[in-house]
Amino acid sequence: MKHLIFGLALLATGAAAAEPDVSPLQGAEVVLLGEVHDNPGHHQMQVAAVAALKPRALVFEMLTAEQAARVGEERGDAEAMARELGWAASGWPDFSMYHPIFTAAPETQVYGAALPREAARAALREGVAASFGENAELYGLTFKLPEDVQKAREAEQAAAHCDALPAELLPGMVDLQRLRDAMLARAAIEALDATGGPVVVITGNGHARRDGGVPEVLTRVRNALKVVSVGQAEGDRIEGEYDLVWPGPLVKRRDPCETLREG
Repeated sequence: MKHLIFGLALLATGAAAAEPDVSPLQGAEVVLLGEVHDNPGHHQMQVAAVAALKPRALVFEMLTAEQAARVGEERGDAEAMARELGWAASGWPDFSMYHPIFTAAPETQVYGAALPREAARAALREGVAASFGENAELYGLTFKLPEDVQKAREAEQAAAHCDALPAELLPGMVDLQRLRDAMLARAAIEALDATGGPVVVITGNGHARRDGGVPEVLTRVRNALKVVSVGQAEGDRIEGEYDLVWPGPLVKRRDPCETLREG
């Protein structure tokens, strides 16, 4: 499948469509809907896509498996859901942006693939393969990346952390990203096997990208799986390769590295 199918043409318009064209997503077994987490426009596009696709399962990067098990068919009360999920302590943006995704497909089974902070720290101590457990090799966690790929991913992690991390910590950050990719892929396959699909994965653009994200892991595990990855841009800005790129609005936010520079 070619990357960036009509994506560049969409980006050139400079404006997001009111409704996403989901026709290229039809027939996929797994659809990854990327986002910039605090961009409300991206969530609106996800809501519209989920409503149109009517998937049998939703996988959320933001939920652990235990949290996902608490989600039933009664999803209309956003405040009650947020309390039940412990969302306020999760560190994710306001639940009001995510709640409509749940209600867009109210009978859909929900799965979670989040890696809590304590589990991430344990994975760094024990190794990501040991943390993942069974089938770690199948999911690509037991081999080293090619040197050029490793360096590129370490550079991305350095930039994502405001170039404030000691160099010796960067390989661990890359390992955790690979672990999260594997966990999302595993949850998507479990959801597909349990429900028959299609499965929609709600995740950040970094995990949705084809060059080093969840699609790469899914293809490794099941080569014939029909996967479509969608990245959502802010203006004309997006990193990575995707099957589709949807344009999105710019969000005014404070530079997250500003506080560090001021300090």
